Amino acid sequence: MAAEGHSPMEQFKIEPLIPIHIGGTDISYSNSALFMTFAVIATALLFWGATRHRTMVPGRLQATAEMLYEFVAGMVKENTGVEGMKYFPFVFTLFMFILFGNIFGLMPYGFTFTSHIVVTAAMAVFIFICVTIIGFARHGLHFFSLFVPPGAPLGIAIVLAPLELFSYLIRPVSMSLRLFANMLAGHVLLKVLAGFIISLGVVFGVVPFLAVFGVTLLEIMVAVIQAYVFALLTCIYLNDAIHLH
Repeated sequence: MAAEGHSPMEQFKIEPLIPIHIGGTDISYSNSALFMTFAVIATALLFWGATRHRTMVPGRLQATAEMLYEFVAGMVKENTGVEGMKYFPFVFTLFMFILFGNIFGLMPYGFTFTSHIVVTAAMAVFIFICVTIIGFARHGLHFFSLFVPPGAPLGIAIVLAPLELFSYLIRPVSMSLRLFANMLAGHVLLKVLAGFIISLGVVFGVVPFLAVFGVTLLEIMVAVIQAYVFALLTCIYLNDAIHLH
């Protein structure tokens, strides 16, 4: 068994960088919070740099920023309609935050805060609460019609309504677990394969090195896809709150 210091799970350990205790509560600034800060700063710098010298023929940075903007804007409009575009800033911020969080976790000495269930659950629960508030604010008690399949006979509706309600309540669980599990599993696999490279040496470590390279490329793709999926699910849930279907 690997030593504790070389355990694949060691990379997920949250360590306080600036100890802060208020009223017996530990709210220390940790490595997780640091990389969340990096994600926010990276997003701000990307769009500040992209819009600083805008041109008709965009450079690489401006083209990247415009591509990301149009990609998320198209996703929001396609899944929520024109009415949902008012929530575009939130969805776009969420997408960029998760995207940079996933990417930074793949860098040497990086930390993947999206691999912690407490982080993904906090985001998912916040989205769930906001969507529910939006639904009741727009439709009042008619929002409960979301849990009754349209056109269903009364007898079937009575049976299906609790199932629909349960499906609705389980949304934050599925959202948080999907992102958390994908980030956790990929990074554990990379750590294990990297350990084989070290233990097998230069000659026999070629195969695990190639495996690490391939898995890293796969993880980059997964990092983008998971940010997209999280934002897409947010759009779908917003659509339910706006249009009740």
